[in-house]
Amino acid sequence: MAEEGPTYDAAGVSLATADAVVARLRAAVESTGAESFGAFAALHPLDEHRLLAASTDSIGTKPMVARLRGALRNCGADMAAHCINDVITCGAEPLVLLDYVASARIELEQVAELVEGAAEVCSAAGVALIGGETAEMPDVYREDELDFAATCVGIVDREALIDGSQIEAGDVVIGFPSAGVHANGFTLVRRVLEEEDYDGEDLLAPTRLYLDTARRLRGRALAFAHVTGGGIAGNLERVLPAGRSAEIDWEAWERPLVFRWLARHVDEEELRRVFNLGIGWCAVVREAEPGERVIGRIA
Repeated sequence: MAEEGPTYDAAGVSLATADAVVARLRAAVESTGAESFGAFAALHPLDEHRLLAASTDSIGTKPMVARLRGALRNCGADMAAHCINDVITCGAEPLVLLDYVASARIELEQVAELVEGAAEVCSAAGVALIGGETAEMPDVYREDELDFAATCVGIVDREALIDGSQIEAGDVVIGFPSAGVHANGFTLVRRVLEEEDYDGEDLLAPTRLYLDTARRLRGRALAFAHVTGGGIAGNLERVLPAGRSAEIDWEAWERPLVFRWLARHVDEEELRRVFNLGIGWCAVVREAEPGERVIGRIA
């Protein structure tokens, strides 16, 4: 491992700034009556019994790598799975997805690959891809680059809401494997690719959909965390009550090969702060059952 490897900040992305933006906007957003601002899924009352759950996200810079390697369809799958995973963290059933594609110049084949990739995941999840927007903006986007974003909306009964409020010290964190890098941290990945190439499938493998896992754990799970930007610990913090923390056993699972490659260039602390390191989904439960991978405990 390099003594002073590249960092996300040096690559141009500040997680601290992202946190500051959330803090600055909280008052304005909550003044509109919004609930759970800053959570994986935003909640809005539909009636006295049900809540709408929604999440919006962008694919980030992964297409800059995927496009050159003929893997844009994976990015479409990433976007759908990412938004659906966020929505189901609160116990919701995902219902619909809308997408947004923007670039300097629209190329039909590229847009088709993105949307078709998203549609495959939506079909598997029983989610309707009900529409979206395609924007051509040469004054905003670099030539040959594109952006892909989506919004997922679901529904959850108030009595079935999973919000982490019942978590106690001694509860366990069980982890579920990722398919690789998924869709976060690619600004840093691209810097590492400048130093050493990597062509393993786990670099561009699409984000794993955790819908079946979430459904199976409803009734047991005290909280779910979708491990995206911020790593395992950072995303668990988003669902823990005040005063609680997660103690992670970083040796409890074997990391995919892509993270061993990254570890040759990026310091361990930065790896943990930015990437999922092979765990794409976490559930906090009272006790683990046989066969479940315990990766940490609540203090």
